[in-house]
Amino acid sequence: MTNNFSFEPDSAAKKIHIVREFNAPVEKIWRAWTDPEILDKWWGPKPSRIETKIMDFRVGGTWEFAMITPDGQKHWLYAEFTAIENGKSISTKALFFDGEGKPLNSGPGWYRDTRFSSIEGNRTRVNIEINFEEAATFERFTSDGYFKQGTAIGYNQLDELLVSEEIIL
Repeated sequence: MTNNFSFEPDSAAKKIHIVREFNAPVEKIWRAWTDPEILDKWWGPKPSRIETKIMDFRVGGTWEFAMITPDGQKHWLYAEFTAIENGKSISTKALFFDGEGKPLNSGPGWYRDTRFSSIEGNRTRVNIEINFEEAATFERFTSDGYFKQGTAIGYNQLDELLVSEEIIL
């Protein structure tokens, strides 16, 4: 199986385009993206992990979670759901915050549009576009390769969950 992972940063536009395919139907992939118990199992690239504090999956709702490093440091992210088309797309506005609702570094944010589509063989293609408000935030996500590597690891962890059949429809 090939996962067809692509990660294309565009510094002039301050955006990243990611495409990844999964060997599972859209319904399973959608659930993996929207169920906090499943998200916590794959979103954070090992040896780090994530812990969801709040998941209110509706337009205007939020997903607040911490990326926890092996030494216990917590890096908090806040995402507000700005649009949801059930089974097809999720849009969010996100920023780093202190875990109590206060943005860090005056809160430069980014916008993420995630689209899910069925492809041949009962597979799913996920297209993600992340647009950044500030060049400095874009650079933070692209300069050292950590975000690209962590994203790839997280998606591979989702592949492992799919094979283990922990995601039940």
